[in-house]
Amino acid sequence: MQLTHKALLGFAFASADLLIETSADGQITTALGAGEALAGSKDQALEGAFLFDFVAADDRELVKMVFKGLRDGMRAGPITVRLSAQGGEDRAASLSAFRLPNNNGAVSCVMTRATVARAAGPNGLHDRASFETAAVAILEHARARGLEIELAMVDVPGFEAAAQRAGETEGAELRARLAAVIRAQSYSGGSAAGLGNDRYALLREGRETPQELSRRIAHLLDLDPALDIAPVVHAVGGCGELAADHMLRAVRYTMDGFLSEGGASTPPADLSQAFERSVAKTMAQVNALGKRVEARDFALFFQPVVSLKGPARLHHYEALIRFGDQGAPFPMIRMAEELDLVCALDSAVVDKALEHLTRRPDLILAVNLSGRSIGNSIFVAELGKRLVAHPQVKGRLMFELTESAAVGDLPQADRHLQSLRALGCEICLDDFGAGASSLAYLQQLNVDVVKFDGAFIRDLEHDSRGSAFISQLVRMCAEMKVETLAEMVETPLVEQVIRKAGVDMAQGWLYGAAAREPAPFPPVSAGAPSAPGRRRGAVESWG
Repeated sequence: MQLTHKALLGFAFASADLLIETSADGQITTALGAGEALAGSKDQALEGAFLFDFVAADDRELVKMVFKGLRDGMRAGPITVRLSAQGGEDRAASLSAFRLPNNNGAVSCVMTRATVARAAGPNGLHDRASFETAAVAILEHARARGLEIELAMVDVPGFEAAAQRAGETEGAELRARLAAVIRAQSYSGGSAAGLGNDRYALLREGRETPQELSRRIAHLLDLDPALDIAPVVHAVGGCGELAADHMLRAVRYTMDGFLSEGGASTPPADLSQAFERSVAKTMAQVNALGKRVEARDFALFFQPVVSLKGPARLHHYEALIRFGDQGAPFPMIRMAEELDLVCALDSAVVDKALEHLTRRPDLILAVNLSGRSIGNSIFVAELGKRLVAHPQVKGRLMFELTESAAVGDLPQADRHLQSLRALGCEICLDDFGAGASSLAYLQQLNVDVVKFDGAFIRDLEHDSRGSAFISQLVRMCAEMKVETLAEMVETPLVEQVIRKAGVDMAQGWLYGAAAREPAPFPPVSAGAPSAPGRRRGAVESWG
């Protein structure tokens, strides 16, 4: 079939590997170009088929929503879509679509070869972390090309509740449709994220006002009006001349405000203003947190750690930081790391631990240290001076190296750790298995104890594969002469599993929750803790 004059005009807006004209419902009426290379069929064989059938299942709904959103004279795309695999080969195409006026709803499509686009998450949406990384790269690329790209946040209140009421199958279809609608509005079709709580973020070319985009999303969703679901869009303009790290900070600040307050606060006009606001907020946080650390405005709570060599008996306590509300301390610790205050915070925690150890000569404590602190030569030197000034705590203080912040220079970190071991402190590698760096840490850092992350331990009674995995880890640590500790031990059955695996120590609600004062371990007779057993390695050489 020969292309109509109107179709040729439609294709004139871009060069292409494959030119296609479809009917309003997506049936291919004309195909010219590299049909076999892109779609796996010769051009003539494509005619009469439906375009959607040549698109991978995960991106099919996306293309349908692009088509559905086209009005006469309107162009959409380019979006990158995966194509149906041919012979096991992953292929992708950049697709642009144009609906010519007065052409019976026909759609002209331009397809060019593209890098394979893989789904970033459920229904092709990014999670927040991957979206932030992708957003900076896209914004920089668009700026270099002179494109105006903005960040849009979309709130669809009540949608998830409606999807749950609809049942498993229909609910999944509704979620897939909404994801496709959101992606269809995003730059390249792949720069959108699901943020939870009915909220989404996307990058887009600002061709429509936020109100127009809200109406478009509602139209494409085509939900029952009785559900009373009305999407709300907040748009934040481009990034101006921001450097990449400042751009990332601006995106995070904007999304933080959207997630915490929704439409309750006025969003920044653009990402440059968002960055300025984030700097002001950071300075306020630094000041407030710095004052809290300086004033020692926090408490230590103590959770027992027991030895599993024979009947469970008290081994030591972990000192856990708690701020005024006694809530989870992780947001404050993360903030301290991000604001470069974690060394001061760790130092303050050590000081409080030293006070407890001085008052209680029978006490053995473990204290957490951030990876950033252990990588700081000044911090480690000052810590060493305080340990020398408190000889009475020798052999009674363990440091747990956490993975909340990555250790950049492992050889340097090991030198710092060994200096602390030489002063009578054991070293525990915390959160083992929670991060990709765990094995590298164990390989390059000389430690005394490895603490298995609670995510592996808590569900062991229902996971036979997990039990085998822990057994192998224990065997590996034993060969390296490193003791093992399991956290989040909450039931007798889990204790039975880790005992069988050969784990040396355990911690968790089964033995007691964290308390304001180190409490006697209940199973010990006469209500008093037994003398802590001597531990392997450096402690034995300090006697």
